[in-house]
Amino acid sequence: MQNTTTVAECLRQAQARGLARVDAQILLLHSLQRPLHDRAWLLAHDSDTLTPVQVAAWQDALKRRLQGEPVAYITGRKDFFSLTLAVDARVLDPRPDTETLVDWALACLPESAPETHSPRILDLGTGSGAVALALQHARPNATVWAVDASEDALAVARANAARLQLGVQFIASDWLDAVDVQHTGHFDLIVSNPPYVAEGDPHLAALTHEPLQALTSGPDGLDDIRQIIAQAPACLAPGGWLLLEHGWDQAAPVQALLREAGFEQVQSRRDLGGIERCTGAAMPK
Repeated sequence: MQNTTTVAECLRQAQARGLARVDAQILLLHSLQRPLHDRAWLLAHDSDTLTPVQVAAWQDALKRRLQGEPVAYITGRKDFFSLTLAVDARVLDPRPDTETLVDWALACLPESAPETHSPRILDLGTGSGAVALALQHARPNATVWAVDASEDALAVARANAARLQLGVQFIASDWLDAVDVQHTGHFDLIVSNPPYVAEGDPHLAALTHEPLQALTSGPDGLDDIRQIIAQAPACLAPGGWLLLEHGWDQAAPVQALLREAGFEQVQSRRDLGGIERCTGAAMPK
């Protein structure tokens, strides 16, 4: 029997099964080997008939998404802060909310830094390299290091850096344990999107495809943030900033931890949804 599956029929099929329209569009473009941003193409070609190979690819992508696998893992790509990253199940799927962390970091770094000073930036728990690479791209005069305890994650991040031709330097370390400031110098800025979900949080059920070690952090979700805050002062330059992403209800306890550690100018920033998503502070000068 001749295949008559059209672009429009694929999208109707996805909608009937409860898939978000934008997810369906991206997955269909992926299945058709079209640019993922070209959603207007689907409207102009809604009556086009898929080949059997394209139908098989679409059905596979649809099945995987309906089983909860992130769109980024299915396509192998994710756009983050104007960069297209390669991502897979070795790293977290970068979230748009994390761009709040990048925006704040860039506000801490003058765009035209004096030639005599190259800002030193450290990204802790880099995963795919999203934050470090975004910062290096936006501030080419900066020297950026990226840390992860996972060799698998570092392999993904290094590949992204090489493909994007961005000179981020990578360190295998459990947070700041293996960071040698005699080699790197003290940092003007340390940023991190660490694990911050409490063990046993019911939301973890929807995140089974992502690496658990990059999500959970003790009974209250703050174990890794506590370690970073304890270690950071020894690695920051006077006046240097520490910026941390965290959960929707963690701004107050993170602020308290920063004050207890002797940081100044303690404050939080809201994400696109109005949630206090990041908290940061500066070392005394």
